Amino acid sequence: MKHQFPLIEVSGSSYELGYQHGIQTAPLIHSYLKWIEKLTGKTRDVLCENAVQFLPLIENLSSQFCDEIKGLASGADISLEEAVLCQVRAEASRIGDGGCTAFALRGQVTTGGNPIVGQNQDLEPEFSDVAILLRVKPSDGRPRALMFTFAGQLGYSGMNEHGLCHFANALYGFNWTLGLPHYPIKRIMLEKRTVEDCMDLLNANRTCSAANVVICDSEGEIASVEIRPESISQFSDDDKDWRIHTNHYLSKEFAEYEDNYLSDSCDRFERIRSLVRNQWGHITVDTMKQILADHAGDPAGICRHGETGMHSISGYIAEPGERVLHVRKGHGCTGTWNSYEV
Repeated sequence: MKHQFPLIEVSGSSYELGYQHGIQTAPLIHSYLKWIEKLTGKTRDVLCENAVQFLPLIENLSSQFCDEIKGLASGADISLEEAVLCQVRAEASRIGDGGCTAFALRGQVTTGGNPIVGQNQDLEPEFSDVAILLRVKPSDGRPRALMFTFAGQLGYSGMNEHGLCHFANALYGFNWTLGLPHYPIKRIMLEKRTVEDCMDLLNANRTCSAANVVICDSEGEIASVEIRPESISQFSDDDKDWRIHTNHYLSKEFAEYEDNYLSDSCDRFERIRSLVRNQWGHITVDTMKQILADHAGDPAGICRHGETGMHSISGYIAEPGERVLHVRKGHGCTGTWNSYEV
C-alpha cells in the first residue's frame, strides 16, 4: 500500500454503504477527526455542534446520503455528529483550505479528440495519511462510482459508471452562510449522467461557501463552474475544447470578489495553459502526468511542495470514454500512478 491509496469497496443499501465504509476504515476515520481538530484549532464538541446545523439541509438534498451517514456512524463506532462532521469539516470550522489545479481537455487539444479530465490535489500533507479510494455500488439503481476522498467523507472528486466525472478547486473571497456543504453535493453529482444534469443540480441549490468544479461526461461535454453562496457562473475559455482552473475567479460575474488569497494561483493558471498550448493536439494521459509534475515554472510550478502551505498530495486523470481513473499517490514529480476501472 506504500505506493497507492487504500481501495475501499462498498455495496448495498445507503445504510449498508456507510456501515461497510465505517467498518473498513474506522482507525483512519478516528485519525481524520483528530486531524480536523488540529487543522482548525477547534474542539471536537464545538465542531460537532456546528456540523449538525447542516444536517437538515443535507437531508433535504438527499435522504439516501443521510442514511449513509447513519451507517457510517454505526460502522465506525462514532457519534452521528462526528459522522456529519466528516462531511462538513470546512463549513463546521468556517476555515477554507486547499489549492488544486484542474483541467478538462477534448477535441482539438487531445490526441484522437477524446476527453481527458483531472487535477493535482493540493492540500496540507497530513491529508494523505487519511486518504482513500472509495468505490460505491448502490443496490437501488444509482450508478456505481469511484472517488478519491478521505476516510469517513462520503463525497469528493471522481467518476461514475456513466463516465460523468468532476474535479474541483477551492475559491475564496466569500462570506460563510448556512447553505449546503460542497462535499454532499459533489457526491450527488456522481449520481448524474450528463453535464447538463449537474448544472441543474448546481442551479437548484445554494452553497455555504465558494469553489470551482470542472465537469465532463461521456459525450465529451465539459464545463467549469464557479460556485458561490449567492449564485453560480460558468467560465468559457478562448477555445471550446479546454477548461482550466486554479484558485481565483475567472468569470466576469465574480471578478469583483477576487482577493488574491492564494498568491501563486494566477501564475499556476498561466503556466498550465502554456504547457497545454505547447502540446496542443497531442495531449495524452501521459502528457498530463508530465504536466502535473511540472517544476520548470517555479514558483508557478504545477507540482507544489509547500508553496502557500500546500503540497500536491495526489493527482487524478479521468478518461470518461474508457471509464478509467488514473490516481497518483504523492507529488507529481515522485509519486506513483495506478489505474482503476470504475
